[in-house]
Amino acid sequence: MTTAHTHYPIGTPGTPWGETERAEWLATQSRKRSYEAEVLSVIERLRDRFEVVSYGDLSYGADHYPLMAIRSRDWRDDLPVVLVTGGVHGYETSGVHGALQFVDLHAADYAGRVNVLVAPCVSPWAYERIHRWNANAIDPNRSFREDSPAEESAALMRLVAPMGDRVVMHIDLHETTDTDETEFRPALAARDGEPFKPGEIPDGFYVVDDSDNPQPDFQQAVIRAVEQVTHIAPADKRGEIIGSTAVARGVIEYPLTQLGLCAGMTGAAFKTTTEVYPDSPRATPEQCNSAQVAAVCAAIDYVLG
Repeated sequence: MTTAHTHYPIGTPGTPWGETERAEWLATQSRKRSYEAEVLSVIERLRDRFEVVSYGDLSYGADHYPLMAIRSRDWRDDLPVVLVTGGVHGYETSGVHGALQFVDLHAADYAGRVNVLVAPCVSPWAYERIHRWNANAIDPNRSFREDSPAEESAALMRLVAPMGDRVVMHIDLHETTDTDETEFRPALAARDGEPFKPGEIPDGFYVVDDSDNPQPDFQQAVIRAVEQVTHIAPADKRGEIIGSTAVARGVIEYPLTQLGLCAGMTGAAFKTTTEVYPDSPRATPEQCNSAQVAAVCAAIDYVLG
C-alpha cells in the first residue's frame, strides 16, 4: 500500500526538527486510553499468583507512570531466565495484552523449569496516546544502547542487567500496522529531514531474527505455532517482507543490537521480534493477542526442548 501523506504537516521538508517542531508535534498528542485501567489493573489482578516488580517511574510533565514487570513467584537463581517484552511501541496493542494474557494463562506452566520475566508495557505514555514514540519524539525501540535517550528503554535495561548471561531467550512482541505507512514513517522522515519513501505493509504475521546470530529452527518453531492462530505474511514479488529479504517463510533478519532494538538488549542465544498485522480483514484483536501468546509459548518450549 502507499501512503496518503505527500508532506507531513509539521516541519520543513529536508530540515530535521528542532525543539519548536517537537513541541508542535507534542501539542497534537492526546490521551486516548488508560494505562491504569487497561494495564495496571490487570497486573494487579495477577499479583496473587506472581511477583510484581516496580522497575522505575516515568514522568512527562504532569503525567506519571509506574513501570511494572511480572516475574515467577518461585524465582530461583540457579534457573535460566526467559524475557518477554511488549508495548515498546505503545500503539502496538496486542504486544501489551498478549504479554498479559500469556502471564495469566501460561506463565505458571513453566514454574521450576525457567524464570519468567515479563515487562508488558514498556512505553506507557505512548500506550495511552496510541503512538510509536515517547513524549520527546524518540523511538524507544531504537534506543536500547548505552546512554539511551529514552528513559523507557534505559529503565528496562537496568532491570535486566543484573541477570547477565542467565537470559537465554528474549521475545519482543510487536505489530506492523497500516498506520506505520500512513503516519509513523512519514513522521519519522519529517523529523529527520529525509524524503519519505512509500512502502508496503505485509498482510500477516512474521518474525525478525538476529542477523548476527541467526537461529532459523527457533524462528520456524514460532512460525509453526502462530500459523495455527493466524496467517503468516508472504514475501512480496521481490522476495521481501517490509523491505527486507525473507530468509525463510515469515522470517527476516536485522542486526538487533547494532540497531538498538529491544530484542537485542541481552546476550540471549535465542531472540526474536514478533510482528502481528492487526489491520488484516482476516484477523481479529482476539486472534492477534492469541498469536502473541502462541509465539511466547513456542519460544519457551523450544528453548526447554
